[in-house]
Amino acid sequence: MRNPFDTPEREAFRDTVRSFVARDITPFADGWDEAGEIPWELHQKVAELGVFGFGIPEEHGGLGFDDAFMRAIWAVELAACGAGGVGAALGGRTISIDPIVKFASPEIRDRVVPEIVSGRKGSSLGITEPGGGSDVANLKTSARKDGNGWRISGSKTFITGGMTSDYFVIGARTGGEGMGGVSLFFIEWGAEGFTRTALERKMGWWCSDQATLYFDDVFVPADAMIGPENAGFMVVMNNFNLERLGLIAGSLGMAKVCLEDSIAWAKERVTFGKPLIRHQVIRHKIADMSARIDALEAYTNQICWQINEGDMPVAELSKAKFFATKTLEHVASEAMQILGGAGYLRGNRIERIYREVKVMAIGGGSEEIMKDLAVRQMGL
Repeated sequence: MRNPFDTPEREAFRDTVRSFVARDITPFADGWDEAGEIPWELHQKVAELGVFGFGIPEEHGGLGFDDAFMRAIWAVELAACGAGGVGAALGGRTISIDPIVKFASPEIRDRVVPEIVSGRKGSSLGITEPGGGSDVANLKTSARKDGNGWRISGSKTFITGGMTSDYFVIGARTGGEGMGGVSLFFIEWGAEGFTRTALERKMGWWCSDQATLYFDDVFVPADAMIGPENAGFMVVMNNFNLERLGLIAGSLGMAKVCLEDSIAWAKERVTFGKPLIRHQVIRHKIADMSARIDALEAYTNQICWQINEGDMPVAELSKAKFFATKTLEHVASEAMQILGGAGYLRGNRIERIYREVKVMAIGGGSEEIMKDLAVRQMGL
């Protein structure tokens, strides 16, 4: 569908990303997924496209500007590789770098941000806990003052990039109960008392590492606190908005893959003496898939425009998040029906996307949490 917000710069960026994904990612995505990892050089190649630098000042290695449409273009085009774990493995840093840029001490920011943006090092955000899930305001990991620093104790889980990152932004309780008692801390891998274990045998995202992190009385200096004491909750919540935009756009890209592969198969496959595409029941499935994708794309473009205008539309992002994953769930299921047994075999894009629908529906705020947040943002 034609995008009325396109500009020559965005079109050029889309062409560059599309060519890169087709040349450097898609031919290898299945092998990486089966192997359970992507090569670290890919982080550095992607960094050269500038996609880690949105919203980051040039003096820290970033682009010096932000553009929600370009963020969405990257997520949509990357989804064409058909392996969501590639995007997860590359994108773990994107939800942790913003707090470092905006709120970390100058010493930490100036030292680590260029390494993250360039792809030389990875970073991860550690908020989710084994007993907490989406209930961020009630996290249990604690930080207590110790001389000129803090002692961190607790654990985090489902941390994307947790096994490969060097830098971590960790939420810990420094005050009372609820959202007002949470602070953020910068912790480096290698700190005494900091250990991690991989989460294995996942349903999807095979080539992206997720981990459980353990903090056993880990000491960090006072300047490791990111932002004001007890104000970490709002820093994290604001950070999640752009993560949700990426998940919305990623779901859109995955849905487009499902439609593309369904049409290609329906043209090739012959049943009852004619191509599958000539059967009305299949044609109606494709029409329905296409209509839902168009609606999601228009919704995404409208949200990108609002963000670029300086208005962070939290209610719309929340609604679009569950709308996107419900759209993807339907389209992936229909694509699997159209491909039949061929879609059930490992090694094709539809099979992987079908498995990875649920992580899109859970990550960045589950569908249920998003619906509740949307209604509250509507003032109800």
